Amino acid sequence: MTEFILASSSPRRLDLLKQIGYVPDQVDAADIDETPLADETPIRLAERLALAKARAVAERRQGCFVLGADTVVACGQRILPKAEDEATARSCLTLLSGRRHRVHGGIALVSPGNGISNSDVSGSAVSVRRVQTVVVFKRLSAGEIERYIASGEWHGKAGGYAIQGLAAAFVREIIGSYSNVVGLSLFETAQMLEGRGIRPRMSL
Repeated sequence: MTEFILASSSPRRLDLLKQIGYVPDQVDAADIDETPLADETPIRLAERLALAKARAVAERRQGCFVLGADTVVACGQRILPKAEDEATARSCLTLLSGRRHRVHGGIALVSPGNGISNSDVSGSAVSVRRVQTVVVFKRLSAGEIERYIASGEWHGKAGGYAIQGLAAAFVREIIGSYSNVVGLSLFETAQMLEGRGIRPRMSL
């Protein structure tokens, strides 16, 4: 049976896949440069990085299904970084306070070649999807921001927050896919996998 590989080290994406019954045979994280290109839009960045991750792993896992994904948080066309320190997290939360922002998701699936014209690695077929979710934050007090910073939950998160954790209390409204904000839009992912004949491994 053809193996299904998740090209991500994110435990959130793995948990989301398992939630809908898709358990990868292996997890093989892609090590790529995630720096935005000059004048690159947030959605283009999400698509490019998702595809780059899937391609990088497919190069060494030829003959497998490889799923790559990326999440980009943006205010307008301003791309927010993944918060690796308190100052960055504080800056992101201050910017998001009382505003709406968008979470752009890119999803890419590289499949073993089957004659589809959109081919990539060694004749493999490639599918790419984009997802956009609007998130509206309440106005955050300085105390709320500092308590969230103290939690450490923001570390490594795009935009400096994790919606599935303490930051859920900051969210006034969501328009679109919730799972996209967590890290992987499950509807689009399931459609892509099912379209390539990959079925869930457990009954729902």
